[in-house]
Amino acid sequence: MLKSNKIILVHPLGYKMESAGQDVSRIANIMPPLGLASIAAYLKKENMHADIVDCYAKPFSDRFIREYLTREMPSFIGFSCTTSSFLDGVRITALAKSILPGIKAVFGGPHVSALKTKILADFPEVDFAVVGEGEETLKELLTCDGEIDKTSSPHGVIYRDREGNPRFNGYRPKSIELDTLPFPAYEKLDGYPHAYSLPIFNYPRVPNSSCISSRGCPYACSYCDRSVFGNSFRYNSAEYLYEHLKYLKDRFHIRHINFYDDQFTFNRKRVEAFTRLMIDKPLRMTFNCAVRAEHIDLNLARLMKEAGCWMISLGVETGDEDLLAQHRKNPNLEMLAEKIHLIHKARIRVKGLLMMGLPGETESSIRKSMDYVFSLPIDDINVSKFTPFPGTPLYENAHELGTFEEDWERMDCMHFLFIPRGMTEERMEKLFVRFYQKHFMRPKVLLDFIAMIWRSPDSWKRFLINIGGFIRFAFTNKRIADARKEPKKQ
Repeated sequence: MLKSNKIILVHPLGYKMESAGQDVSRIANIMPPLGLASIAAYLKKENMHADIVDCYAKPFSDRFIREYLTREMPSFIGFSCTTSSFLDGVRITALAKSILPGIKAVFGGPHVSALKTKILADFPEVDFAVVGEGEETLKELLTCDGEIDKTSSPHGVIYRDREGNPRFNGYRPKSIELDTLPFPAYEKLDGYPHAYSLPIFNYPRVPNSSCISSRGCPYACSYCDRSVFGNSFRYNSAEYLYEHLKYLKDRFHIRHINFYDDQFTFNRKRVEAFTRLMIDKPLRMTFNCAVRAEHIDLNLARLMKEAGCWMISLGVETGDEDLLAQHRKNPNLEMLAEKIHLIHKARIRVKGLLMMGLPGETESSIRKSMDYVFSLPIDDINVSKFTPFPGTPLYENAHELGTFEEDWERMDCMHFLFIPRGMTEERMEKLFVRFYQKHFMRPKVLLDFIAMIWRSPDSWKRFLINIGGFIRFAFTNKRIADARKEPKKQ
């Protein structure tokens, strides 16, 4: 008999398990599924039981899932999915139902929050979809054991009515106050913290981890999905945040944290209070964060540096101001350059986050991006391949703005599935490779990476262990670019 109020939470890998060892993005960065860990902690507080299987950190998890289902017989299996991992979640659901035919599958995450009733209409394996944040909604769903109808359905759930039609009772009327949540159940992540790793050369010490101290974003850029948190922006207090880090330090010996917030410094008073706590009551921890240029200045940067800030990431997106103006507010590259210089002046590393292939992108705009980035004291970059995800403003008319291959499993920002008008995939691939090659051949960048021998020795260790994977990735991209520019044989 299935055990009610018991759920196994799964973070899908998103592709064939055998390919995990060649996935350079996974080699470089494995982030803990903090959303699932938060839900597990919340359910525990409500006297419900949840276990977590992270297939991304432990790719060969099918056997464990089989054994768990046979042994524990939970009444629910839950998934948090991005677009690229959704179909893998559907595959695991079919596996689960072949073992426990009565188990109910619940899907959450940005992909299902964006597509809503379409998920249940197109995928009979999915019993419920949670729209928005999942803690309270999932608790209510487990409480009623999934027996819901139009009058009793918890807000935030998509379900099937008695005729089999997908129904959505609407969003939850009130968002969670984040300081009322328990700390995520990190202990339920197998191998935590050592099974997880931040991007190479993005941290000074181990063990390290990620932390989320806010939900939502106050801005509305054309390329961002806001289907989970809507227009809201909420954050933990400075005191809660300090206690969270202290907990991670005391229980798991974490020495460095990456704040996975969209806008860490949006509320200046909170950041000032947090940094003063870190200065007055040192935890001997360092941290990274992402900021928007409008919400950083030299005084704040110096305070953050004193509190342990090691690196700040900024969304540059593109070095073409006209292109940037099409996709975000306040596209002021001169102001952004000024803020990058002041962060560098505060002796904090700077990482530039860029996208290639936005609608309106041209070869000229890509070269402007290169010139812009290489003119600034940017220590590291991340160039993602623009993808119009469901839930983003650009998704609705992507086919009108260029060619778009909507292949969910490859929608991971590692493939050019959207090609702007006037561009070709082969040319985009070649320019993508050239961008990284020119960055890494800059003398300043080469010297900085040499300095990482003592600034981040674990990064060099990981790099050398996985050097074959990085070389294969570099040469594969080059071969793709070269092959696509060759004339096709008749």
